[in-house]
Amino acid sequence: MNITQQPFGRTPDELPVDLYTLVNDAGLAVRITNYGGIIVSILAPDRSGTFTDIVLGFDTLADYLQPQPFLGALVGRYANRIAQGRFTLNGVDYVLAQNDGPNHLHGGLKGFDKVIWQANPFESGDEVGLTLNYQSVAGEEGYPGTVDVQVVYTLTNDQALKIDYTATTDQDTIINLTNHAYFNLASSGDILQHEVQLNADRFTPINETLIPTGELRPVMDTPMDFTQSTPIGARINQLDEQLSFGGGYDHNWVLNNSDGRLTLAATVYEPTTGRVLETLTTQPGIQFYSGNFLDGTLIGKGGHPIPKRAGFCLETQHFPNSPNQPAFPSTVLKPGEAYAQTTIYRFGVR
Repeated sequence: MNITQQPFGRTPDELPVDLYTLVNDAGLAVRITNYGGIIVSILAPDRSGTFTDIVLGFDTLADYLQPQPFLGALVGRYANRIAQGRFTLNGVDYVLAQNDGPNHLHGGLKGFDKVIWQANPFESGDEVGLTLNYQSVAGEEGYPGTVDVQVVYTLTNDQALKIDYTATTDQDTIINLTNHAYFNLASSGDILQHEVQLNADRFTPINETLIPTGELRPVMDTPMDFTQSTPIGARINQLDEQLSFGGGYDHNWVLNNSDGRLTLAATVYEPTTGRVLETLTTQPGIQFYSGNFLDGTLIGKGGHPIPKRAGFCLETQHFPNSPNQPAFPSTVLKPGEAYAQTTIYRFGVR
């Protein structure tokens, strides 16, 4: 196993950015940049042993600096949406950027996806990894409290990429962190033939601006039922209000095992290559997004456009708009507490 470091370019204000390549003994290779903690590529084998890149992204830092939909990035302080860009904590109203229609999305105008993280590579036994640290000062993007965040990416010899998130604060605040990798296990084409299974009997239905209504609705007898492995495209075009609101799948599923233990949340199988992606998490929810807002205008790796539904996301998380939904699991972090969660993406073949 090894990890290497190389320059990846400079930001407009001339700050250097690096690219780190993690490789395990089986040849699984993950490239991560300390700009936004972005997973730039994952080279994984298919059933014949051929390695290809299975995440969407760009060839250069300059491409990541353009307006783009969080490809591969670490997302915070608050992943997903907060209604009207507002929440109240301890009787104080906080106003955030409305950067997704009327709502706040993925931490605002300059969230964790657009900052340079302090990076420290490491090798330990049969693991290699990258530790990223960032201090989000009080008032950044409108959030209270100075928050110290650490994210550790670890590549293991059992074909897994583990992401450990921790954070502390000096003032009551809210936090919800995730990674926004877009996967395509076939490495090209759309993702409609990928077969998805989600270990979730309920989901949080949304309104027309993609904000949860507060209901925890059973998936049974709806297009949201992925309790059995089902192709993404099987029902995505059905006449259904929820699919209409999301333009496809862009919803939070309530995981069955949400007691904080690391459990299997999702399994995705791509039949032509045999690739399998398992997602394990300690989080109570997972946002399954089918790339509905991709439209071909962005030019990705190798000069190839990124069309609609070219990738899917499995964003492990607390629920969207939790600060305004007291019945949802709390996203409040207090001084003296430690936010801690783990997500594992495990790669295999059938």
